[in-house]
Amino acid sequence: MSKLYSALKYIALLAIAGVLLYFSFKEVKWDDFVGGLSSCDFRWITVSMVISVVAFYVRALRWRLLMLPLDKKVTRRDSFHAVNIAYFTNLAIPRAGEIARCGVITNKTGLAFESVAGTVVLERSIDLLCLILITFSLVFFSWDLFGHFINREIVSALGDKFSTNLIWFALATFAAFAIFSYILYKYRSSHPLLRKLTDLVKGLIKGLLTGIKMKQKWLFLLYTVLLWVCYWLMSWTTIMAFPAVAGLGPLDALFLMMVGGLGWVVPVQGGIGAYHFIISLALASVYGITQTSGVIFATISHGSQTFTMILFGAISLIIFSLDKARTKKSILQ
Repeated sequence: MSKLYSALKYIALLAIAGVLLYFSFKEVKWDDFVGGLSSCDFRWITVSMVISVVAFYVRALRWRLLMLPLDKKVTRRDSFHAVNIAYFTNLAIPRAGEIARCGVITNKTGLAFESVAGTVVLERSIDLLCLILITFSLVFFSWDLFGHFINREIVSALGDKFSTNLIWFALATFAAFAIFSYILYKYRSSHPLLRKLTDLVKGLIKGLLTGIKMKQKWLFLLYTVLLWVCYWLMSWTTIMAFPAVAGLGPLDALFLMMVGGLGWVVPVQGGIGAYHFIISLALASVYGITQTSGVIFATISHGSQTFTMILFGAISLIIFSLDKARTKKSILQ
């Protein structure tokens, strides 16, 4: 039954991605699309891809800082390969990459999976906070340009559809969480399943608390800033590559980075469709750029990032598999 549910969920998410792609491309003529692609300067795209690899490595270094209080044996190499495999996995199964990278570190170091997962939750929470701060900063300093788009296309759209239902959903979720927490605490020793869930929660909390125990907090902050600078530069270099949007500046690159981040957050395979839809919508609404040019820009940006994720993810997966085989062989000998 669980396999059927997983299959149906996968198909549903893929269908959503397909629908979003359809609405993004429905007004685009193939000849215009090919012509727009041929006008791009792929030297800038190459620079953007190199920066994305730097971002992968910086993310690995930052994540490693969170894991070091758990085990000093966590290496930069293993962290980097784990991050690459995570991105690679997310392209096929949304959010499964976070599980995959925890599995890689657990396999390499023997750390408890739950504790590693706690560091991932903390890391992703910090990323979400950064995205929120960037969004509020853009709205505050450039309301006329960006604020109206966010209010009209995102906040109002969500509010019109989900305002009442969202409140009830939030209350129901909070109540369910409170009841679950009470049951788990009260009967934590009386049933094997509850004991496992209790161990899982304890492991997650242990991983989350590494942020407090972390000694190199300033280095963590530096890596966080550097990571988001990389994302911003990836956006800006892609703008430089495409003549139709080449007039946009650094602040516009920051805005498109923020909007693109929302597209990647949508739980579809690799942000496919969602990224194209929201980027082309933003370019049309804020800058008056045509649907065709917006879709071409989104395709170039998303495609180059996806290619980099596939390439480095596949390399890291091969290296991890070879390491695992060598370890198994040495144990048998």
